[in-house]
Amino acid sequence: MRMLPQTLSILCAPPAPLQEDNHSYYVSRTYGPGDARLRGLWVDMAAANRSHVKIHGILSNTHRQASRIVLSFDFPFYGHLLRQVTIATGGFIFMGDVIHRMLTATQYVAPLMANFNPSYSRNSTVQYLDNGTVFVVQWDKVYLQGKEDMGSFTFQAALHSTGRIVFGYKEIPVPVLQISATQHPVKAGLSDAFMILNPSPEVPESRRRTIYEYHRVELDTSRITSMSAVEFTPLPTCLQHQSCEMCVTSELTFNCSWCHVLQRCSSGFDRHREEWLSYGCGQQSDEKSCEDLAEDDHYSAPPSSSLSPPGEDVATSTSSLFVDGLTTEDDTKLNQYAGSEGVGSSLPAKAAGAPVHTGTIVGIILAVLLIAAIILAGIYINSHPTSNAALFFIERRPHRWPAMKFRTQGRHTTYAEVEAAGHEKEGFVEAEQC
Repeated sequence: MRMLPQTLSILCAPPAPLQEDNHSYYVSRTYGPGDARLRGLWVDMAAANRSHVKIHGILSNTHRQASRIVLSFDFPFYGHLLRQVTIATGGFIFMGDVIHRMLTATQYVAPLMANFNPSYSRNSTVQYLDNGTVFVVQWDKVYLQGKEDMGSFTFQAALHSTGRIVFGYKEIPVPVLQISATQHPVKAGLSDAFMILNPSPEVPESRRRTIYEYHRVELDTSRITSMSAVEFTPLPTCLQHQSCEMCVTSELTFNCSWCHVLQRCSSGFDRHREEWLSYGCGQQSDEKSCEDLAEDDHYSAPPSSSLSPPGEDVATSTSSLFVDGLTTEDDTKLNQYAGSEGVGSSLPAKAAGAPVHTGTIVGIILAVLLIAAIILAGIYINSHPTSNAALFFIERRPHRWPAMKFRTQGRHTTYAEVEAAGHEKEGFVEAEQC
């Protein structure tokens, strides 16, 4: 009988105060334990239609790996419609188009990004649901690599077809601030970026992709607890306007401009920025009416356009990113909150009819000689299977080649894309992977 008043006091405890923040592109609302809204935000995977729920057998048995998934609907993310996302074992969804090893840097939806290892326990799984209106990824009973004594974490991220994003936290055994970020970034929130083709400093004739983060939402991780949730409601962007009149009369906080040749409304900072700069969009457009823009022939790809002409052989390398703008292994950098309108606007293009350099000719000759040597060596090894060279390669041939294997490079946190084929996790039936 003495326990009754205590039980009633717990049930009647006041809910944590609602916290709301405006982040330009989204409004976030954080709900604490005891809030009645929590029940409607958490998606019960066990009670959902089992035909919509899939346990990802590969990610549930690996560490620091990611797998691409095709959605059944277009998901609006920072105003862009996405049909493909990449689920990572580390508690986040990569939203970018180009897969690289540094997925933790930007372009993510991260309910709780950390060094989770689903392969540690047979009860740990990465599962997802797609019912046509919402896509949910749940990291269920996952443990931190090397810190398994902290306990298991269960949380999810829900992407709604309306663009709304919900982070749900069911089981957070320790304060997030106690999770070490030495081996893996620890953060929660949203991020997006655009890519620009820049000339390679080593080879002027080639270009590499450089990624610039133009916006990030960082959540207060001290408010992430068991039985809490964060809801992101998207705000209008310039990209939603489909006509010049709607664009130039927009009352958004963004400075929207209309590009007639692209038939696009933009602030200049989105995933189409390189194309926007290449066609000179946004230059003095505020001083012109829609009729002037339609009649103006100013908008055409400039000679210095970074867009490659048809048939041009341009070598690019996908950037391997590192947080905080540090130089990465391929000398590409992450620029947080790029704010200069001139970024990437003067990318040189290969001049038509340019003379071939002597170094290029020598390089071609050496490449031909190297290929010829490799072919001759292969012929020799095949014709002499008992030679020392043949035995050397036979002894060292791998029995299984993974598509990409995770590598640790100092403090760089890298991810690999998993193979298409997978295996079952003990105790679970794995549905066919998309």
